[in-house]
Amino acid sequence: MPRFSIVVPSHGVAGRLSQALDSVLAQSFGDFELIPVCDAPDAPAADVVTGYAERDSRVTPVHSPPSDGLAGARNTGLRAAVGGHVLFLDGDDVLVPGALAALDARLDGTGDVDVLYFEHERTPWWEGEPANPAAPLLARTPDGAFTPDRAPRLTGVTLPAWSAVYRRAFLTEQDIAFPGGHFTDVGFGALVALRAERVATLRTVVVRHLLRRQGNRLGLPGEHHAELLDQTELVLTRAAEQGLPADRLKPLFEQLFAAVLKTAAHPRRLTSGRRAFFRRASTLYRRHRPDGYRAPGGSIGVQHRLLASGSYAAFRSLRAAHRTASRAAALLPRPRGLRTRLRYAAALRLPLDRNLVVYCAYWGRGYACNPAAIHAKARELAPHLRAVFLVEPDAVGSVPPGVEYAVIGSRKYWRVLARAKYLVNNANFADAVVKRPGSVHLQTQHGTPLKTMGADQATYPVVAAATGSFARLLARVDRWDYNLTSNRHSTEMWERAFPSTHETLEYGYPRNDVYCTASAEDVARVRKELGVPDGKKALLYAPTHRDYATGFDTGLDLAEFCEAIGDEYVVLLRAHYFYDQGTSRGGGRIIDVTGHRSSEDVCLAADGLITDYSSIMFDYANLDRPIVVYADDWDVYRETRGVYFDLMELPPGRVARTPGELAAVFRDGSWADETATSLRAAFRERFCQFDDGRAAERVVRRVLLGEPPASIPPVIPLAERVPAPAATLVRS
Repeated sequence: MPRFSIVVPSHGVAGRLSQALDSVLAQSFGDFELIPVCDAPDAPAADVVTGYAERDSRVTPVHSPPSDGLAGARNTGLRAAVGGHVLFLDGDDVLVPGALAALDARLDGTGDVDVLYFEHERTPWWEGEPANPAAPLLARTPDGAFTPDRAPRLTGVTLPAWSAVYRRAFLTEQDIAFPGGHFTDVGFGALVALRAERVATLRTVVVRHLLRRQGNRLGLPGEHHAELLDQTELVLTRAAEQGLPADRLKPLFEQLFAAVLKTAAHPRRLTSGRRAFFRRASTLYRRHRPDGYRAPGGSIGVQHRLLASGSYAAFRSLRAAHRTASRAAALLPRPRGLRTRLRYAAALRLPLDRNLVVYCAYWGRGYACNPAAIHAKARELAPHLRAVFLVEPDAVGSVPPGVEYAVIGSRKYWRVLARAKYLVNNANFADAVVKRPGSVHLQTQHGTPLKTMGADQATYPVVAAATGSFARLLARVDRWDYNLTSNRHSTEMWERAFPSTHETLEYGYPRNDVYCTASAEDVARVRKELGVPDGKKALLYAPTHRDYATGFDTGLDLAEFCEAIGDEYVVLLRAHYFYDQGTSRGGGRIIDVTGHRSSEDVCLAADGLITDYSSIMFDYANLDRPIVVYADDWDVYRETRGVYFDLMELPPGRVARTPGELAAVFRDGSWADETATSLRAAFRERFCQFDDGRAAERVVRRVLLGEPPASIPPVIPLAERVPAPAATLVRS
């Protein structure tokens, strides 16, 4: 039997789960079992956990459905535990180095206590000083093992479940489990404190709680706040049944109702049912108030007295008197120009147009990418919706006939942004755009992240300087309701890079649908449009942008490269979209396709891809055609930009470091041999998970038509997909 069983629920924390698991497995004290609790075998966190279980026999995953919530996940882990003591660790928290050794030593010193409370550190997600909220409470407890009556303020209400370690036999004998619903820590902590006979404390930080930028889920608005009263009633009823002495009941009562009053007075938590919440809380207060209880002084004492009397009108007036104007200030529109501000403000007072969808791609550079693919599918599945595409003045020509558009900065632009219920973008709308209640913002992204993104860029000075204010960036992120991903890797990285409260949709990228739906005729048509000669193999060369360089440089002498590989090839040059304007860089066997509106068309036309670190490789992999990585400056790029994984360890095909090596893989045919095919298969398995040709349909049904998740078409397995055929290559 291991000394410790460590239960780690993982719902919604796939991006940070590795930190939690690593912090446990790196402990100097190794007598433990680690029990990650995943939603299902195919959940985002399950991918992370599987690798750990394969490498370390102490990792034993279990599953609990999301509908059972945090309480269900912890109870499932508890039932699977066989250790002498149980420790609950949230999936985005970490054990400090030496934590388990310190707990083991303390338990040896105190003997078999039912619960050992310890300190924890709350660490700000961005900047600021860590806090140790448990320290003052634990400092007033006896030094050795003691009975709960010697520390009556140690009620368990104010300490999270992961701020203690529990004797498993005690929990089993007393039939203590996490109460269902929200605020389960309040109920569990109090029930443990009520039933424990011998407790002890460790005045050392054991867990480092990593605060989320979006805050605790329990602090979000919603009807779930009523469940705090369920936990309060459960605990006080058990205390009454147990005949808890007054010196212990009073602090328990006071701490429970401190949480209740904080919720009742918070203007954003209870979006509806405030009066019903207050009345039920008032009933509980009067029913369970200890004999001789005296309310605290000051404003809190006034709230206690109003709750005791059931005076909701007076309580509401008191709450309004303390409310600040921050919410109103946050909603003030700030577009440039007085007239524009006034027009926009006036439009914001009009009702939302529930049939209006506004699309934008690449900051208005044209009709392209995921927004264009969603728009096209919406015309088919939701023809009742009016769609307006936002474009810069010089991109109007890219808008297909019959597609309504608005020029960015125009009166129409601000009017549709103010009125639209649905806003779809693959980048971000202007800072001045207000997120109206009832509107739905969909962030589609425009690539799979190899390079660091969002908040993760902060530690790379060159990139951070170009990014500007991270506070403003994250304010834009806060407007998102949905964020689209095409693979589990993206799900995890977006969670880290763009921390907020939006929902992740693992639906695939709509722009990549064409890779599964295009025919040989479509491929031939595109090649003809681009000017690819019949019978020639077309190699797409698509280098990415470099933050440390100025202007566009191919990094490769393409004319010399063409001469070296033979005349059976032509090269399609597509520069990064930052450099899609200017004179043509083509000539001879080099066809400049940078200005072509659709990168999907260009990929369909190409028999193979040459790229460096561009995210186009993840999209092109859906075609199951050869990819060659030209990594002449990988070390510099990795150090200056930062990357999420080592591409050299997991390439989509052959890797070349010099022009000579690159030419050689085409001369000897190794660019498309069995080794290259094997590398590509592993790459596709990891990064082509959701791009099955039906992504746009899933998005339209879920976001624009509001269909329930259960009715959304499932993702077709990778092995069952048939990519669009290449013009000159025969796929095995």
